[in-house]
Amino acid sequence: MSQSVYLIQLSDLHLFASATGRLLGLATAESLAAILEAIQSPPPEVLLLTGDLAQEPCSQTYTNLARALQHLPCPVYWIPGNHDDPAAMTPALLQPPLRSDRHLFVGAWQGLLLSSQVTDQVHGELSETTLAWLDEQLGTSDRPAFIALHHPPFVTGAPWLDSSRLQNPEALFAVLDRHPHVKLVLFGHIHQPFRAERQGVTYLGCPSTCIQFLPQAPEFTLESIGPGFRQLWLEADGTFRTQIQRVDIPLTLDLAAAGY
Repeated sequence: MSQSVYLIQLSDLHLFASATGRLLGLATAESLAAILEAIQSPPPEVLLLTGDLAQEPCSQTYTNLARALQHLPCPVYWIPGNHDDPAAMTPALLQPPLRSDRHLFVGAWQGLLLSSQVTDQVHGELSETTLAWLDEQLGTSDRPAFIALHHPPFVTGAPWLDSSRLQNPEALFAVLDRHPHVKLVLFGHIHQPFRAERQGVTYLGCPSTCIQFLPQAPEFTLESIGPGFRQLWLEADGTFRTQIQRVDIPLTLDLAAAGY
């Protein structure tokens, strides 16, 4: 318990059933492969996937992802995003090193993984059942805790993107305010880094492993920058360090795209 735990967060992979599938000009399987190569040295002790694993949410897509991750030496935890289909992803993402646990213990820390997915909607929401479970689980241990979900609970300054954020953030905040050992909330969805502080909790957004959204753009706009991931070092005393890493790949982006 005296050493830090090295965790990597990947988000918004947007994979297709075919390895040649492209999202707005970018081959998402190739960009993920570049990311997976980049995280091998040193390898993480925990890998966390925070949703939108698929752009084409079918069994083959998730099977391809499981194969891409099968040689990793660390456990891989995942949650769905608005583009995902839990009925297709769950059976495919159960083989090692993939794990379906939603309450995990990593070093001195605990992690709680939440689904903010709303069926057939882009925005997110945490159900009363999920919030009650979170409250109950946080009450079982006073270890430093991080929470992970797909949708951001804060506005980012991009109106087109903020309309699809978490719709009931105050309900989440009410639970977290009762548990001061919560230190971190991690999320994806916004395809860009983000940081906010509230009541002693740090909220961190993550780049995508494929296309990136231009921060604070009033309309849908891609940023011509490489895919990225978030590194975290969770210390035994409840503090943490974090940074964003980018991977340099050829960018074949459709910069005129108005959405996807």
